[in-house]
This record gives sequence, structure tokens and C-alpha cells, in this order.
Amino acid sequence: MADLNKVFLIGNLTRDPECRYTPKGTPVGDISLAINSSFRSQDGQIKDEVCFVDVVIWGRQAETCKEYLQKGSLIFVEGRLQMEQWETKEGEKRTRMKVRADRIQFLGKAKGSAPNAAMEAQPSKSPPSFSSHEEQQEGEDEVPF
Repeated sequence: MADLNKVFLIGNLTRDPECRYTPKGTPVGDISLAINSSFRSQDGQIKDEVCFVDVVIWGRQAETCKEYLQKGSLIFVEGRLQMEQWETKEGEKRTRMKVRADRIQFLGKAKGSAPNAAMEAQPSKSPPSFSSHEEQQEGEDEVPF
């Protein structure tokens, strides 16, 4: 039996993207998506539901998102689920699930661009350049906070 960890999401940013750097200089970005859906309840009324998802972005994609996206931007995220674990100051163990983005595609207009301009955030060829595999390995060894 093979394992599969793949996520595809389309949603709107709930806040402006954040970008910080690890001690080795690798960019790390955080975004939060609101994913809307509708369904018909048992009494026949249409109900709206919102799911909020935190997404972490590594490498040049994090910088590109910070530069071109803003609260409300519509994006497509392809990635995988990742468990984050930490301990509070009181010694309590905490966990939460995040999506680790492999690819971000801009579906709406970017800051200062024409409406409906589709752009894709991909790792650049200029330094620092990482293939997806190299980026994952480096990112997993570093703690971004």
C-alpha cells in the first residue's frame, strides 16, 4: 500500500502575506486562506461555510507572494499536509496541521496589475535557486522562528 499526501486548494487570503528569513537566509512565508463552500441543509436552506487553512511557503515563492499578493487575493495552492509541533512556556505540547505549499498560482489580479492577470509563483533561476527537492530538504532542517 502506498501513502499519498497531496492537497489542492483555491481560496482568498485572509491577510497580507508575511515573509521572514531563517538564519541561513532562506525565505519562509505564511499565508492564511479562506475557502468558501455552500450546501443545502436538511430544511432546504442554503448554508455557507468557511474553512480557514494556514499555508507555509519556502524559498523564492515566499518572496513572490509577499511582493504580489494582498488580503483578498484569490490563489491556487498545491502542496502537502504537514504537522507542526511545539511546546508552550508552560510545558504543554501543542500540534497543528498546516499545508506546506509546493506551488502557488495567482488567480486574481496582483498588486498594481490589470484584472484577471494570472501569474504563477515559482522558484526563480537566480540565486538562491532551489529545486523543489533541495528546497524541501533545506527547509525541513531549519526552524523559521
